[in-house]
Amino acid sequence: MSNDIEKVRNIGISAHIDSGKTTLTERILYYTQRIHAIHEVRGKDGVGAKMDSMELEKERGITIASAATYCTWKDHAINIIDTPGHVDFTIEVERALRVLDGAVLILCSVGGVQSQSITVNRQMTRYNVPRIAFINKCDRTGANPARVTAQLRDKLALNAVPIQLPIGLEADMLGIIDLVTMKAVYFEGDNGDDIRIEEIPADYKDAVDEAREVMLDAVSMFSDELMEAVLEGTPTPEMIGEAIRKATLSLELTPVLVGSAYKNKGVQTLLDAVNAYLPCPTEVNNFALDLKNNEAEVKVSNDPKDPLVALAFKLEDGRYGQLTYVRTYQGTLKKGDTIYNSRTGKKVKVGRLVRMHSDEMEDIDTSGSGDIVALFGVDCASGDTFTSGDVSYSMSSMHIPAPVISLAIVPIDNKAQGNMSKALNRFTKEDPTFKTYVDDETSETIISGMGELHLDVYVERMKREYGAEVTVGAPQVAYRETITQRAEFDYTHKKQTGGSGQFGRVSGFVEPMEDGVYEFVDAIVGGVIPREFISSCDKGFQKSLVKGSLAEAPVTGVRVTINDGSFHAVDSSDVAFQLAAIGAFRQGYLKASPVLMEPIMKVSVEGPTEFQGAIMGSLNQRRGMILGTSEEANYTVVDAEVPLSEMFGYSTVLRSLTQGKAEFTMEFATYRQVPKNVAEEIIQARLKAKKNK
Repeated sequence: MSNDIEKVRNIGISAHIDSGKTTLTERILYYTQRIHAIHEVRGKDGVGAKMDSMELEKERGITIASAATYCTWKDHAINIIDTPGHVDFTIEVERALRVLDGAVLILCSVGGVQSQSITVNRQMTRYNVPRIAFINKCDRTGANPARVTAQLRDKLALNAVPIQLPIGLEADMLGIIDLVTMKAVYFEGDNGDDIRIEEIPADYKDAVDEAREVMLDAVSMFSDELMEAVLEGTPTPEMIGEAIRKATLSLELTPVLVGSAYKNKGVQTLLDAVNAYLPCPTEVNNFALDLKNNEAEVKVSNDPKDPLVALAFKLEDGRYGQLTYVRTYQGTLKKGDTIYNSRTGKKVKVGRLVRMHSDEMEDIDTSGSGDIVALFGVDCASGDTFTSGDVSYSMSSMHIPAPVISLAIVPIDNKAQGNMSKALNRFTKEDPTFKTYVDDETSETIISGMGELHLDVYVERMKREYGAEVTVGAPQVAYRETITQRAEFDYTHKKQTGGSGQFGRVSGFVEPMEDGVYEFVDAIVGGVIPREFISSCDKGFQKSLVKGSLAEAPVTGVRVTINDGSFHAVDSSDVAFQLAAIGAFRQGYLKASPVLMEPIMKVSVEGPTEFQGAIMGSLNQRRGMILGTSEEANYTVVDAEVPLSEMFGYSTVLRSLTQGKAEFTMEFATYRQVPKNVAEEIIQARLKAKKNK
């Protein structure tokens, strides 16, 4: 790897499902000589793509876990993370983008900007990640890069500017035209290894001149020097490249490239663009919190001579213990070093330092600033910061979405019980969006995650990797309860059992709160409740939120204000006021018109236009609200919001409705009130289940 930090690139490859992320990464590894043969994603040849190392990934043809690798291209060191496209594995994209400096957003030249393209673009924006767009699959029937570029502007609000044009489309795609150098580039040989650079074909001259003028107009806005050169008619490729880089790094421009990874066209020029337009670690501002200075924000320096600051962003439990992926932000990490975990204060020794190449690893002695490497045998949690001990910094954590779906799992025997426990311990440590707990009443083990596929994959991995045979219960939706109006309470908890008793009186009101949060307001004056018991009241109210009285779902969106009460000099205690608060909440909650809330999913269905009516009908039957439809080349996209409880088994229904030609994606959108008749059914079902147990 390069020792020059200016020549290091940390990039992620993100896109909608089936846009060609893993196929593109396979080609990148081949052209950078990290692998010596190209294999296809579904593993039909028994090998499968390098970055999909898990058996399940090869079978299903999808990426489940993000994988890291590195390569060198024209004396630049490139760390790459290939991320999943399916929204159920969104945490893999989230944590990758947290530690990357730049990204390649891949789009299908036929599908264009799809639902998950919007999600990953939003994630890139959240972490201020500069990106270049690569319109893939230009060899497919119906390919239309110009339409996709327009969608980048309209749907993603990106200043998308093509810097390449395809030479031919669909089956006739031969190469690309580089608008910066004004040359035609052809990729020949069985694997596109032989690059031939020629003058632009005469029949493309008008289209190229027009596209170049549009590009120069857009790019010259970011460079006075280039603007002058354009007016004088003397812009050089170096000037144009510098202006594109400057605008890309400031997130004001997204260069658009074209190609076909599957047909080995345009990948080498994409690598050139990564080197030319995406940032090195020193060009990105990263901040840490100084734990010794009231968590004041400090900029990390990227200087290898400064004290070490490194973030553990992903954990994997392998055959040889825990593998911890870390990104070094400043300082140098060496084998044999003693480093400190900022969260726990514990010191650990770096026994083994490796650089990952998918599921393979290469031992190294030193990792410089800006590198992405892995440590062996270090006990920590995802999101922990390691330092050399000279500073007490903590990198800000990543955004972790809340789980929306749950399943009950039951091991078939005692052996499976032990193996299941091991598997759950590992999975919950590795994936912050995968949760598990034991239901107090039923004693069942409940697993929660981001969607049916998410949980299905983990159940399958339990069976394969741990031999834990389990039976799976019906999916459970993560309902919530909330109140719709203000209500007062005045509750006295009194208990006398000989000796000192319990006494506490709490008075006040509850009212709805926006954004599903809980707030406790202390409006006590005159010491009617002593200060030491105010926190006891808060604890009691928080305990009451765990289960509501409608369907025993968690209660959210409540502000509790206490403004009166009384105490007893002998009988009042922490426990007495906690119990008084619990009783007060129950009293006020029932008066405040509580309602049941359900998770609403944003659903996007894509299929042939002939099935549009059937698709819309199927969504309407599921209490769906159609948000809009769009049609392109006999293909329709229907966007809707549908309650999660209605989406179970939808993939089977959709396949039968559309002869297997349509597909859908969904992601969590919001919580919304359940209609009264449906809420009554849910409440009755819960009561019946409780009675039977």
